[in-house]
Amino acid sequence: MLEDLKEARKLMGNLVGNLSAMTDSKKIGFIGAGNMATAIVKGLLKAKKPAGSIFVYDCNVRQLKPMAEMGVNIVYLGEELAEKCDIIVLAVKPQNYDEVLAEIKPAVTAEKVIVTIAAGISIAYVRKGLEKDCPMVRVMPNTPLLMGKGATAMCRSDNISDEDFMEVYSMFANAGEAVVLPEEQMNAVIAVNGSSPAYVYLFAKAMVDYAVSVGIDSEVALKLVCQTFEGSAEMLRSSGESPESLIKKVCSKGGTTIEAMNILASRDVAQAIADAMAACTKRAEELGK
Repeated sequence: MLEDLKEARKLMGNLVGNLSAMTDSKKIGFIGAGNMATAIVKGLLKAKKPAGSIFVYDCNVRQLKPMAEMGVNIVYLGEELAEKCDIIVLAVKPQNYDEVLAEIKPAVTAEKVIVTIAAGISIAYVRKGLEKDCPMVRVMPNTPLLMGKGATAMCRSDNISDEDFMEVYSMFANAGEAVVLPEEQMNAVIAVNGSSPAYVYLFAKAMVDYAVSVGIDSEVALKLVCQTFEGSAEMLRSSGESPESLIKKVCSKGGTTIEAMNILASRDVAQAIADAMAACTKRAEELGK
């Protein structure tokens, strides 16, 4: 596993400087036109990927209007999209995968690159549904991708070329941070980046609700909370210190913060978070069966 990670880092070091040089001749198709697909398409267009090389299909035609307004190609059958495109991004819910795979299977050849962004859906699951060993990338993005601040984890199949992998990698790296992991970690990482924005929003809501309860305006409180989260994240990213070290720096002996931390410790908040993340991973494993 360690060797896999070293190899992934080596590949990133060799190729990440060429993210802007994506192969324009590659046609990329999206099955599903929801928020995540929209965010990825916007990122591609921002990175100068020609709109004429992007195709989108959704069984809900109303979802296609915003895509059409961006100038990309709209198709009305999943099989047609699979025929036209070199890279096919499956941007649908895990519960819809069997239906989608059955629809596109007649048009998918072993040369097509398949990208799955659904929780719990493995490379083996998709290949079994298509009955072909297509080159694949399994991706777990998160919703801040919509703001160009995504945190994306991904793994690659053994048979995908570096060129095709980097085309997929760039879709997500252009809209935030992207890392490469072994596939055996892809279910567990959902709790770390895929679902975790909801934990942050819950914490933010609790902080704002408390502020309002003591008479602070909700908009003022939200500004303070958001800036605190941004600043704290930057401290974690840039200071070179561990979370434990930074906690100690805020918690002066006999001060206010230590009182708050004592309450959180007495309620075993850290264990509750760990339990929540474990439940997230368990559900991902269930979805992939």
